[in-house]
Amino acid sequence: MKFLPKKVAATVAAVFLGGALLAACQSTVVNKEDMLAAAGFTPRPANTPERLKALTSLPAHKFSQINKNGTTTYVYPDPTVCNCLYVGNQSDFQSYQQMMYQQHLANEQTMAAMINQDIMWDNTWDWGPWGGVGWW
Repeated sequence: MKFLPKKVAATVAAVFLGGALLAACQSTVVNKEDMLAAAGFTPRPANTPERLKALTSLPAHKFSQINKNGTTTYVYPDPTVCNCLYVGNQSDFQSYQQMMYQQHLANEQTMAAMINQDIMWDNTWDWGPWGGVGWW
């Protein structure tokens, strides 16, 4: 009985972390679409049978580079969120890459803060005869 609060605290922490990870996974695709638009990519809907066929012929959610008449165009097919093709140039693609890099850094900083918080939480509890983290 005396271990119940620790188990409850651990369960609450696990549920919170699981919820945060699930929310991050769900928002990844939508976030990517928002970043594409913010970087300058233009969504073109697959609103004709020809466009739909062309959209499904490309690998979903992956960039493809198209070179035509000396011009490089980047396309990103999205058959799940907008059923469209995002189209951009080299500058748009570089802007997108920079935004993704900044997002990656922010995610790493958030994860480091969460790990540090877990370490601080772990050090505040008396783990009894088991000796704390690393006893196994």
